[in-house]
Amino acid sequence: MNSKPVRIGADVLAWSATFAGAAGIGLHFSHSSARLLVLAASGAPYLMGCALVGAAAFAAGRRWSGAGLALLVAAAGVWTQLPLYRSHAADDGRAVTVMQANLLFDGADPRALVDEIRGRRVDLLTVDELTPAAIEALGRAGLDAILPHRYLSPGRTAAGTGIWSSYPLSETVEYDGYVLNQLSATATVPDIGPVTVYAFHPVPPVYGTRVWADELLRLGEILERSPADRPVIVGGDFNATYDHAQFRALLSGRFGDAAVQAGAGHLVTYPTDKRWPPLVGIDHILVAGGHAEAVETIEVPGADHRALVARIRLPTDEQ
Repeated sequence: MNSKPVRIGADVLAWSATFAGAAGIGLHFSHSSARLLVLAASGAPYLMGCALVGAAAFAAGRRWSGAGLALLVAAAGVWTQLPLYRSHAADDGRAVTVMQANLLFDGADPRALVDEIRGRRVDLLTVDELTPAAIEALGRAGLDAILPHRYLSPGRTAAGTGIWSSYPLSETVEYDGYVLNQLSATATVPDIGPVTVYAFHPVPPVYGTRVWADELLRLGEILERSPADRPVIVGGDFNATYDHAQFRALLSGRFGDAAVQAGAGHLVTYPTDKRWPPLVGIDHILVAGGHAEAVETIEVPGADHRALVARIRLPTDEQ
């Protein structure tokens, strides 16, 4: 058997896998709003992992310099993902439980969702793709008895957004100039005081990456203007992963991603309505003036996203 074609094939595999790993790193840092690059960045961690395949293929062919290069690429990829796995001790303070859920219009099972909210003692709920029918169904399932305060801007399809709270809400705002509805309100939490709550849903990049990038930028500007003298909690389907530089720009100031703070790792939330498991984490909870101590995903029957639940410590009046 001629071994030359085998060697050539192994070399092609090794170099292609190593290049894919390097491309994943490049996509992690890319600020491009080109559609192909934005969509590819969603899978950057998977591309980075290809470098390990390249290292194995090089090693099998005793191409030690190539194996070393591939391992270097793999190490660089691991370095970009490490913040997701390094937990930081949560500050003392009052614990507040926050849930973020995308309801797939009125597809999510309202009773199952309300049962999760009740069982996990959720204090604040942000929802996307909220319809009038979903509001009625959630009310019949008992949501308003658990979280009696709400600020809602429903839509017929994906536009609807809402905030439910166990604490009184005031200073409600709906922000103009976005494809989907963006909201904020102030929750008055005992022992803490006012807490600003945002419910965001920037447009998906599949409908226009330049619009997507612009909306993320402008939502970041809203967060920059948020009151600095109080905690802030943001829940949303950001249609962006941790590997999108446009999303990480939201975390460059006083805001942190709850999953990163808790060291929860890659929390994939979408899609859940396919034959394959969810692949990307586009739902996020952000925190300023507090610290997440635990974050997890939960299944929501009928929805195409997993919900996020975060336990967040906020400083009390005495601290």
